[in-house]
Amino acid sequence: MLTAADVMTTDVITVSPETTVREIAILLHSKRISGVPDVDAAGHILGFVTEGDLVLREAIAGEHRRSWWLTLFDDPNVLARNYARTHGRIARDIMTKSVISVGPAATLPEIAKTLERHRIKRVPVVKDNTLIGIIARSNLLQALAAADVSRPSTHDDRAIRDQLLAELQKQPWVHMALKNVVVQDGVVSLWGMVSTDDERRALRIAAENMPGVKGVEDHLTSIPTRLV
Repeated sequence: MLTAADVMTTDVITVSPETTVREIAILLHSKRISGVPDVDAAGHILGFVTEGDLVLREAIAGEHRRSWWLTLFDDPNVLARNYARTHGRIARDIMTKSVISVGPAATLPEIAKTLERHRIKRVPVVKDNTLIGIIARSNLLQALAAADVSRPSTHDDRAIRDQLLAELQKQPWVHMALKNVVVQDGVVSLWGMVSTDDERRALRIAAENMPGVKGVEDHLTSIPTRLV
């Protein structure tokens, strides 16, 4: 059965604890993602910031004021924590610290259940406490569309995927955070967004040149032109 290692995005978009709220908002919007891990210099996950964390900020939603007598029953520590999250200006102050994650060997059904159980849209993949990838709902749909997820991934398929990702990550013209690769029976399925036909062609050629590849399926979509 396919696992997290077979479908995860390895070029993960992240922020640091000092990244500002404005910078995070611009990042989420420009990359068309719903959340981003907060990591330290060693790649360890410190927390996670989602679009919900930004939308619920006091400056956008307006500060919700409760009747003074109701606050008598609230835990002051909880009130202080909520105030910091709704008024903070950097990732460290607004992030969710209890991060839900999976390991690289987690199966796709296990990942799907994790997303559903915790009502989240994406989950980090962690090995030895270090971030190695991320899986969004779209990655699961891509795998379902491209492969028989009930069958185990072969060593050859994983080798093709690893070699192709390594080759693409060396290229200055490709942004792998917006793309993904699924391989089954030597057939490479390319997913994600491209900005030009030249980029699409280059991705196809890179995949075709990998040893053991029997075919390439292009599921790439063009980045919509922004309205001005």
